[in-house]
Amino acid sequence: MHSDAALDYLYSLGMFGIKLGLDNIRGLLERLGDPHTRYPIIHVAGTNGKGSVCAFLGQIYTRGGYRVGVYTSPHLEQFNERIRIGSELISTPEVADLTAEIRVAAQEIQPTFFEFTTAMALLYFARQKVDLVVLEVGMGGRLDATNVVEPALSIITPVAYDHTTYLGDSLCAIAAEKGGIVKPGVPLVLGVQTPEVDMCLHRIATREHAPCYRYDIDYRVECMDGTAPGMLKFDITTPHRSWHGLVPGLRGRHQGENLGSALMALEILEKQGLKVEPAQVVAAVAQTYWPGRLEWIGTPAAYPGKVLLDGAHNHAGLIALQDYMLANALTSVHWVCGFKEDKDAHNLVPVLRDYVRSFYSVPVPVEAHWSPHDLVAIATSVGMEAQAYTGVESALTRALENCQPHEIVLVAGSLFLVAEVRRIMDAHI
Repeated sequence: MHSDAALDYLYSLGMFGIKLGLDNIRGLLERLGDPHTRYPIIHVAGTNGKGSVCAFLGQIYTRGGYRVGVYTSPHLEQFNERIRIGSELISTPEVADLTAEIRVAAQEIQPTFFEFTTAMALLYFARQKVDLVVLEVGMGGRLDATNVVEPALSIITPVAYDHTTYLGDSLCAIAAEKGGIVKPGVPLVLGVQTPEVDMCLHRIATREHAPCYRYDIDYRVECMDGTAPGMLKFDITTPHRSWHGLVPGLRGRHQGENLGSALMALEILEKQGLKVEPAQVVAAVAQTYWPGRLEWIGTPAAYPGKVLLDGAHNHAGLIALQDYMLANALTSVHWVCGFKEDKDAHNLVPVLRDYVRSFYSVPVPVEAHWSPHDLVAIATSVGMEAQAYTGVESALTRALENCQPHEIVLVAGSLFLVAEVRRIMDAHI
C-alpha cells in the first residue's frame, strides 16, 4: 500500500469514533497471532502525566541497553510518533505495509482508528523483537483497547476530571475506569492522587491481590531549587534505594512526581530481571524529552518574546502550568488559547487570569472545538483583555508582535493547538 493511501485509510477509521470495549481488539490480535504475548509490558493509565512517565521509562531502559517499544497518543506532528523503538520512530513504509496487512485481518471487525493503531504497534514491536514495551492507555483503562494485555507492571498517574462523558462525572467513577487496568497479582504503582482516588484504587488493588506502591507512602519525592534559574532538583526515595539531586530533562515540579512513579516501577521490575545501572538512570533522566509539555521554542529574530508550549487541557494540567509560571515569575503572558468542544472552558480559562496580559482565542484544528468568540466572552467575564481570531497563525503573529522582551507567549489548551503552532514556527525559523 502507498504511504499516503495508508494514512488516509487510518484517518478514515476516525468515522467510527470512540468505541470502548475489548472484543474488536481481541479478535484482531488473535488473527495477527497475539503479538502482545511475546514481551513484557508496562501499562500506563491516568489523566495527566502518562506520556511523561512513558518518556522517562522509555529513555531509562533504552539507556540501559534494552530494545524498548513505546506506544503513546496522540501524536503532535506525524503519525509515526505514536510508535517508536528507543528514539527511532516507525518508518512510513513500515506503517504502510502493516496497514495493508492488518486491513486484511480486520475484515468484518470494523476497528476504530485507535484499535487499529494499537494492533499495529503491538504487532510491530513483536516483529522487531523488543525486550520491553511501555504502553500508554488511550482513554480510561477498563475498556481501552490497550487493556487486552497482561502486563508485568501497571502504573496509574494522577487521576482528575476529563472525558467525563465516557468515564463518569465523579472522581471515584473515573478512578474505577482507570483502575480497570489492574490485573490479578500484577504490581501497581500509584502516582499522586487525591485521598478519594487513592482509596478507590487501593481498594481495587486489594481486591485483585495486586501489590500496590503508593506515592508518599511507599515512595517519596522531595523538590528543591537547582543551580540555575528555573531548574529543579529532586531527591526520590523508593523502598530499597535513594536518588539524590536528579535533574529531569522535563520541566515543572509535577515532573518530579512522574519521575518518582517511573523509578518506583524501575525498582519493582529489577526483581523481574530488568536491571539498569544507577549511572545510566541518572543520565537517562537528564536526557528525557517530551515535546509540547512545558517546551520553550525559538521565535523569528524579528520578535523579542519567547514561546512556551504546553499541552495542558484540563484543570489539573492548568494548575501544574500555573505552578510552573509562578515558580518562574512568568507574570505577563500573551495566551494563545483554544479548547476542544468537550472541555469545560468556563472553569479552565479563569485558572491563569492573574498571569495573562492578553488572551488570543483560536479554533483548535479538530472538527469539534470551542468557538473563539465564546472563549473571548469567558475571558472578558473574568477581566482579561481578549480577542478572537479565525486562524492560529494570525493569533500567534499578533501575540508575538505585542510581546515585550520581559513577556512571553503561551500556547496552551490543546495538544492539537500545540502541534499546529510547532508546525507554524518550524516553517518560519
